[in-house]
Amino acid sequence: MSRSINHNHDAHRGALPDFRNFGILLRILLLANGIALLVALVEVPTLADAARRFTASAALVEPMLLLSLLALSALNPWLQRLPHAAGVAAVLAIEAALTLALHALARDWLLTEPVSAARWLLVVLIVSAALLAYFNLRSRALSPALVEARLQALQARIRPHFLFNSINAVLSLVRQEPRRAEAALEDMAGLFRALMADNRELAPLVDEVELCRQYLALEKLRLGDRLQVEWHVDRMPGDALVPPLALQPLLENAVYHGIEPREGPGVVSISIYAVRERLHIVLRNPYARSGNHHAGNKMAVANIRERLKLHFDVAAEFAARVGDDHYEVRMAMPYVRAGAARPGR
Repeated sequence: MSRSINHNHDAHRGALPDFRNFGILLRILLLANGIALLVALVEVPTLADAARRFTASAALVEPMLLLSLLALSALNPWLQRLPHAAGVAAVLAIEAALTLALHALARDWLLTEPVSAARWLLVVLIVSAALLAYFNLRSRALSPALVEARLQALQARIRPHFLFNSINAVLSLVRQEPRRAEAALEDMAGLFRALMADNRELAPLVDEVELCRQYLALEKLRLGDRLQVEWHVDRMPGDALVPPLALQPLLENAVYHGIEPREGPGVVSISIYAVRERLHIVLRNPYARSGNHHAGNKMAVANIRERLKLHFDVAAEFAARVGDDHYEVRMAMPYVRAGAARPGR
């Protein structure tokens, strides 16, 4: 089954954070160090003393943080399969074991006199429990009803543009080539079946590519040889999952803003490949700085950037740039495989 934008279907019962998500790891580092700094400020009377206290505590805090993140990241698939309460208990047990091990080695390896093991263990467990509670509350705030309703609203902004362009493509054929128009209408029916499906879930990349091929076939009926398409998908992973309609709106922009204003042929290039557990999608189309035909180009870009953020948080990247004679969009996101368990956020 494809994956929901809600990173855990049982969010009402709690969800462990995804310890392999860069955004989660960054938040843990910042929050833990923020707590350590706050403790230092409370314990001593001056800022200078607080800085020295924070620096001294970093000899234990930073190694503890790094070891914790490495261990939790390595054990993340196992932790995500546990019920929430068992997962919390497992995380606290891991933190306790690392604390005691690091405390035992602190004198020889870190060249510092550690506080008592009991006190350090209590602090680590309290901070760990507080961080887990924070991520649980954050997961509840990003509940399925709120996030999926927002996603549906974003996607609803795409459909009118797609419908308008597709109908125009078919209307241009009705009188002169009725058979081709009939075939195009069948393609439109297939496309809108996909558009009317439940798009709250991540979808197979191969389906998204097929959707785009159908869309471009419709546009080619209208534009003829002016629209040239290059697919570079030899390295595309067949089992990847992506947000639905992540590519089609960009192709719609590429046609409308890059091909339609031209008198001669123009090439729309699509490259899809995976590198080191990251899925990359690169789209390039012609671009003319003169005229205002590319007005409104920002809506689809903002739309897709927002949906990538909803699905993948800061683990997704989206960049658009204008060259001398082309417009290029680059997307990168985690390589999510069909059938793999999705962790909580």
